[in-house]
Amino acid sequence: MLLTHSEKNDLPFNGTIIDIESIGDFCRGYCDSREYKDIIPTIFGYINNCELNILCAKGHNALEELKEKIIKVMPTLRKPLFAFQCDFERGVLFHSYGVIAEFYGELNTEKFEPKRDAIRLLRIPNYDDPFHDNGYECKKAWLRGDYKGSMRHNRSCLLKERDILLKRNHRKPDELKLHHFQ
Repeated sequence: MLLTHSEKNDLPFNGTIIDIESIGDFCRGYCDSREYKDIIPTIFGYINNCELNILCAKGHNALEELKEKIIKVMPTLRKPLFAFQCDFERGVLFHSYGVIAEFYGELNTEKFEPKRDAIRLLRIPNYDDPFHDNGYECKKAWLRGDYKGSMRHNRSCLLKERDILLKRNHRKPDELKLHHFQ
């Protein structure tokens, strides 16, 4: 079963911002997309010119349903695509679903800029994030069944990333070599 949330976006922009919440661990021994091969999406959120939408797997049994929904939704998203750190979304989508997503803009100023630093610098509100920009806490919450808290975190990430895009624009995404694990 999937949990969903939709709402109107009242600050329009061109394109779509994607944010994924996940479980699994990074494979730090790689310098390409294989770093993300063990990451599994649990929540897929996106915001565009008109609306914000969140799809959340309600437990491990719903991960396949989430996968099917994401594969259907990805080609319909308004271009250009943005993410705070494109490597993560791009690598996870590639290794989890075989989806090749071409991102136009990255919202961080440099590869490892913490989102909380950008938010503080740009004076962006918390948007009711129960985990205050800590994705690891969101992962733990999802694993213990706190799907509503996890979805609130994803919603706040999307709104914060929208504000980052509107306040300081974007940069060209870092290069990520897509490499199948063999």
